[in-house]
Amino acid sequence: MARVLRPKDADQVSARLLEASARTSYDPFVDIDWAAPLHPDKAYMPLERVSLYGTDLWRGLSQEQRIELSKHEIASVAGVGLWFEIILMQLLVRYAYDLDPRTPHAQYALTEVGDETRHSIMFAKAISRFDAPNYGPGRLLHNLGRVYKAIAGGPSMFASVLVAEEATDRLQRSTMDDETMQPLIRMVNRIHVIEEARHVRYAREEVIRAAPGLNRAELEWHRLATAATAIAAMDAMVNPRVYKAVGIAPRVGRAAALANPHFRETRRWMVEKVVEFLTETGMIGGPTKALWRKAGLLR
Repeated sequence: MARVLRPKDADQVSARLLEASARTSYDPFVDIDWAAPLHPDKAYMPLERVSLYGTDLWRGLSQEQRIELSKHEIASVAGVGLWFEIILMQLLVRYAYDLDPRTPHAQYALTEVGDETRHSIMFAKAISRFDAPNYGPGRLLHNLGRVYKAIAGGPSMFASVLVAEEATDRLQRSTMDDETMQPLIRMVNRIHVIEEARHVRYAREEVIRAAPGLNRAELEWHRLATAATAIAAMDAMVNPRVYKAVGIAPRVGRAAALANPHFRETRRWMVEKVVEFLTETGMIGGPTKALWRKAGLLR
């Protein structure tokens, strides 16, 4: 039987999250040694999660090139994460605008804005330290983000945030305690995982609280908005330009990645937990469920 997810009191949850924030928060300028050397023999993400892993193109790369590609792919993921967090900050400020600022619920929304500001700086400094380009989400999606941040709201806003946050969180958790990975990216990931756990809790409670109040038409609209945003963000995670770093044409690399069963499984694995949650809350279902399957994010 499916779990029955019941909303908890918003201010009680937020008060606990505020206490946790006071106990454990990080400053990327102080808590990361940006001058620490990078290890030429250590990857930046698990190699089996690199988009070309297991393909003929992968077999043609040297170990040094594989590590280089891992660096550029994690820089691409960080760039998309940075872009989405800047959008999230604007959404949260707009959300808090209508809340009573005296409440813990409003104060935690503002606290999260502060966290996301530091995370964006941390990702930007990491990309710079890796001497990687600012790949970002691509020009079209970057400009569509201007529209999204102006109109998004309600449970689909928090559901979309959850997909972006929980997908990157799962990848980061697989890296942060792995001593074969670059120490710098492990520290970046550890900070992000610890602080994002609070953001995920806040967003999940918002979805649980809001979704049951939707009528049928509203529910289908929020399902569509969630699917479209989630799929766009996941598709943007690995910018095709990363393949240039190892001498592979972007179109060739992109085609190989999309056809790669290892990469398709990695995408499903990244969103597996949040897809289960969104299905339980009704945010995945109905006609738009086919979009998730077509994107390879749902079996």
